[in-house]
Amino acid sequence: MSNLILPRQIAAAMQEGARPTDATFDRFLPHDLELVSGTYWTPIEVAMRVATWLDDLGVETVMDIGSGAGKFCVAAAIASKCRFVGLEQRPRLVIAARQLARKFGVEDRVQFVVGGLDEIATIPVSAYYLFNPFGENHFGAGRRLDDDVELSPGRYARDVFVVETLFRNAPLGTYVITYNGFGGKLPDTYVQSRVDRQMPNMLRMWQKTRPPPDSSEHAG
Repeated sequence: MSNLILPRQIAAAMQEGARPTDATFDRFLPHDLELVSGTYWTPIEVAMRVATWLDDLGVETVMDIGSGAGKFCVAAAIASKCRFVGLEQRPRLVIAARQLARKFGVEDRVQFVVGGLDEIATIPVSAYYLFNPFGENHFGAGRRLDDDVELSPGRYARDVFVVETLFRNAPLGTYVITYNGFGGKLPDTYVQSRVDRQMPNMLRMWQKTRPPPDSSEHAG
């Protein structure tokens, strides 16, 4: 695609099944965030594959945990019928993500929230997406995005624990999609429903199909 093509033209092409290159899409990000896209933001081919899965299964609402500059939410919203919520701890990334959604004309179906994992329970959704959101805690100083937030092995362990607990307590039918994992383990109440091993990293989808043992969900 030519560099002269506008975001909404790209969006229209994506809705018809065309897949722009990551470089084409990323140039609408602030330059410093464009430069780190290959490390931090979901590739377009992954977002579009997830979008297909979501529509096939009739999923209506998705939360991206650690949504960064908004690339996954915006691209997947373009290519699907779903609504997306991006949860991100860095305010400057939320600003960039909201701008990206406006540029591509999906701001009516994409919301970005500044907050930590304590915000998750207040936003009900039917699916969660994670692109290894806690891995930055293990990066050396030269590879980190910035020093605006706490990053440490202790933070990593806490965040993984919170998300594992979230998934354990999630309602029946909840979907979890991971790209390159999230550092933790899903409860055995989830079954894998989709997998794509052809992406640069493993893309997997699970659904919670039964309550945990001794859960009140057995009642009745």
